[in-house]
Formats: sequence, C-alpha cells, structure tokens
Amino acid sequence: MARDLSRLLQHPAIWRGRSAARTRTLPTGFPALDEGLPGGGWPHAGLIEVLPTCFGAGELSLLLPALAAVTRRPEARWCAWVAPPLQPFAPALAECGVALERVLVVSPGRRVALWAFEQTLRSGACDIALAWLRHALPRQIRRLHLAAEKGATLGVLFRPREAARDSSPAALRISARSGSAHVQQAGITGSGEGG
Repeated sequence: MARDLSRLLQHPAIWRGRSAARTRTLPTGFPALDEGLPGGGWPHAGLIEVLPTCFGAGELSLLLPALAAVTRRPEARWCAWVAPPLQPFAPALAECGVALERVLVVSPGRRVALWAFEQTLRSGACDIALAWLRHALPRQIRRLHLAAEKGATLGVLFRPREAARDSSPAALRISARSGSAHVQQAGITGSGEGG
C-alpha cells in the first residue's frame, strides 16, 4: 500500500509543495538553461510562453536543439508552427538538425490563429506546437494549456514582451532578448501548475 501511495504521489498532476512530483521534461540543449528550469528542461506537455523583444529576433534559437532532438526520434509526431511571423527557412532548420518531414506550417488568418493553435494542441498529433500571437486573454491561455495537456504536446506560445505584465496560467514563462549572436535568457518564471 505504501508503494502504491508513493507511486501515486509521483504523478505530475499532484502538487506537493517542496517535494513536487516529477514531470517529464525535454532537454533544452542548453545546460545552463536546463539548470534554471523546473524539472531540468522544457515540460513534455503543457503550455509555455516565450516573450521576445520582438517576433523574428532569434527567439526560435531557444528551441532549435529540442526541435531537432524531437523531430529526429523514430516515433516522432508533428512539429507544428502556427502563424509564424516569417516564413521558416528550411535549409537553416535542416542545418540545425530539424527533420523537415516532421514540420508542419499552418498559416491561418489572424482571426483564427488562436483557434488553430488550440486545435493543433488538442489533436494529439504533435510533439511540439509553436504559435506566435500578439493578443491572448488569460482564459484563452488556460484553454491552450489544457489542450496541450490533453494532446500530450509541448505548446510554445510566443507573445510580445509587454505580455509579461499580464497574469498567465502557462506552466512556464521565459523572457528573451536578442544578443549579438544568440538569444540571451532574461528571466524565467514558473507557475505553480505543471512546472
């Protein structure tokens, strides 16, 4: 019975304060970043937010090692990009090790981008889904987080830096700024949920 209880308490949905249940994570590819993240990497499922200074300023470099690792697995599901601000440059992605045959780009209109991202997360067809949205309300972000958990997908929501002032139910928020040759970690905030 004690063994059953111990196993039950390790479930990632159970919050235990100081001795929080372990969650499955994906290594970021950056050891210093892994050290600073709850669980030692990106959450395997759930929603995170990345808040760059501006879209298209290198924020994707934070995720490239993980995208390469996940898309190259034999059992890889899709890596979906919803409403990217710029057309992904396939040769650069391939050079970084991303398996292009696992990448799906969805270019919906601005009015349906949130809906398209939610459906992508919920589908269970993706390992990782990325979306760039300028505006999202906390209740919409909560729905995205729940959809990502249901689909066992890591959802990455890129929002403008100004969104840091708003509350968010995302499991993790990272503020990033572009540097001379890479994106520098500016701040990590983990919520009590999922991470």
